[in-house]
Amino acid sequence: MRIAAIFACSLLAVSTVATSQDAPKLPLDSVVSSNPISTDSAKAQELELIAVRATKKSRYSRTLNSSGLKSLTLLRDVPQSISVVSSEIMRDRSMQSISDVVRYIPGISAGQGEGNRDHMVLRGNSSTADFYVDGVRDDVQYFRDLYNVEGIEALKGPNAMIFGRGGAGGVINRVMKRADFNQVRDFSAEVGAFHHARTSIDVGGPLSTSAAARLAGMFQSSRSFRSGVKLERYGVNPLINLSGAKTSLSVGYEHFQDHRTADRGIPSFQGRPFETPASTFFGNAHASHSDARVNAATATLTHRLTSRATLTSRTRFAAYDKFYRNVFPGALDSSGGEVSISAYDNATSRANFFTQADAMVPMSTGAVLHTIVLGAEAGQQSTDNFRRTGFFNGTATALSAPVANPTISAPLEFRQNTTDADNHTSNSVLSMYAQDQVSLSKRWQIVAGVRYETFDIDFRNNRDGTLLDRRDGMISPRVGVIYKPRAPVSVYGSTSVSYLPSSGDQFSALTEVTRALEPERFRNHELGVKWDLSDALALSAAAYRLDRDNTRANDPTNPARILQTGRQRTNGFELDFRGDISASWSLIAGYSYLDAFISSATTAAKAGASVPLVPQSAASIWNRATLTDRWAIGAGVIHQTKSYAAIDNTVTLPGFTKVDAAVYYRLSRNMRAQINAENLFDARYYPTANNNNNISPGAPRSLRFSLSTGF
Repeated sequence: MRIAAIFACSLLAVSTVATSQDAPKLPLDSVVSSNPISTDSAKAQELELIAVRATKKSRYSRTLNSSGLKSLTLLRDVPQSISVVSSEIMRDRSMQSISDVVRYIPGISAGQGEGNRDHMVLRGNSSTADFYVDGVRDDVQYFRDLYNVEGIEALKGPNAMIFGRGGAGGVINRVMKRADFNQVRDFSAEVGAFHHARTSIDVGGPLSTSAAARLAGMFQSSRSFRSGVKLERYGVNPLINLSGAKTSLSVGYEHFQDHRTADRGIPSFQGRPFETPASTFFGNAHASHSDARVNAATATLTHRLTSRATLTSRTRFAAYDKFYRNVFPGALDSSGGEVSISAYDNATSRANFFTQADAMVPMSTGAVLHTIVLGAEAGQQSTDNFRRTGFFNGTATALSAPVANPTISAPLEFRQNTTDADNHTSNSVLSMYAQDQVSLSKRWQIVAGVRYETFDIDFRNNRDGTLLDRRDGMISPRVGVIYKPRAPVSVYGSTSVSYLPSSGDQFSALTEVTRALEPERFRNHELGVKWDLSDALALSAAAYRLDRDNTRANDPTNPARILQTGRQRTNGFELDFRGDISASWSLIAGYSYLDAFISSATTAAKAGASVPLVPQSAASIWNRATLTDRWAIGAGVIHQTKSYAAIDNTVTLPGFTKVDAAVYYRLSRNMRAQINAENLFDARYYPTANNNNNISPGAPRSLRFSLSTGF
């Protein structure tokens, strides 16, 4: 009933949608604005001029942001570190996955995800769930594509005040393409090494003065440098937008499927990745596969309540079906001659329903200006999990294979073992939040907000009929202070808090132990500076301390008892520089220093252990230089120091440096070609892992050629 009430309120203004008014012909750039109707007309005109001027000049830099504070704000005036990867960067780098994107975002690294899902480590905090679509939760474990994306935003540090539970080290928000009133006619085809082939289409424009439509689609079929590994996926995303003088309504639907080999890499030996050709598959590639199917419908309504106040609602219903099976390596024996192979499969079915309603009300108290955001969110998630263990020759759960020939084909049966999951979870959330952006003067601003969220979970173990439940109430505040010594410079300090319920970010298991535990707490203290050197070039830097506590620890006097005394800390610094140095030179560059460690013993590690998959130093840079009207070139470097494969810190992933390049040629006014070279000098490296014996080798030197048309 609570969800129905919020949903009804958030869509109350739908009946006022105008169908005969003139629509805006030049909306704000969709990468930086998901709120096309402003809260204040004078400020809106100023921000729109800034946005139009900046996006005309810069390929790689964005000036405005609406997700960080739920109001359209200059990015430099949001008191937290935010990195935005634009569609131009993604096209120039031929990016096709979230992992491709985060290579150029300081403070974030990609995990292997067992070869079947996106997995990020954000400021030292691992997550498979902190993914969002236009600010709405998209937390199922699968590999996302970028075919219908205008930009990727990484909002770092605890973000519960804006996004709700979790978001401990940050969130990844996909800003989706929209049906606006600009003509779009793009088609591209790409081929490359290892039988890579991909096509995409993006068409749209006005249907009338008050309606516009858009269609994005993609198909990809690829193999890999890894023996037996392949990928096939496709997606289609139609959208329609109805826009009037006071109200706009955007509706979209996406169908996406991803079928691939679940590749868990290679094992380790004597503390390092095992020395073997990068193509060697350990296990059975033909029996290892991951299938994801996503059907999602979205609706965004924006209505001007008065000349100064607006209501925005976002609703998303998504159904996810995910299945994966993997036959994968374990540890090598002491001689290094044989490797243990195991197998299991897992099926997850989830239905998500989320609806948000935000009211933005600007006002003034004397000379002090306020932008007040009042909002509510309701959500319901229903999940079924079913796991089976693989038995070789019908009896054994593990099989030894010689490392000289670790690809096996032994008969394999899958059935439930004694501890395999078979459960159903139902969880609901209801939250309310309030925030005030206060402009005290030209030099001083304050942002203060708080969210109260209830999280209810009901868990049924289908194996024995056990029923468990838990309810948490979480208060998540955020405060930021901004000082502007000059108009284009912001110096800020902020603090924020997020919580993660004891059922975890995927809430796939609840036990008598975990149901009694309080949510984990994440506290971030951050100091930073943001400087817009020009309309097209931005520099930002941040230093922070992020503490995670209420984590599980064994009672030293009774190891069978669980206490919540474990803690983790991340001390970090990051630098982000992106935009146009000149009319012919664009770049993105980032650097991060991270010291992420266990500060008080947990059930997983002793105090002092380093958090895995977190290199102490990481840097990236990408340049694009225009040589003539037709020719341009690109070059970049990714470097990171060593990291650990797992929390026990016994296996090291060596540091590496990788060089990439590109050549661009404009064949005609509407046709362009490009060649992307990955790992130009054929470096051997291991970018990520899932544990000590599931380590991913990096791809060798490879080329991709693409041809794009716009008409």
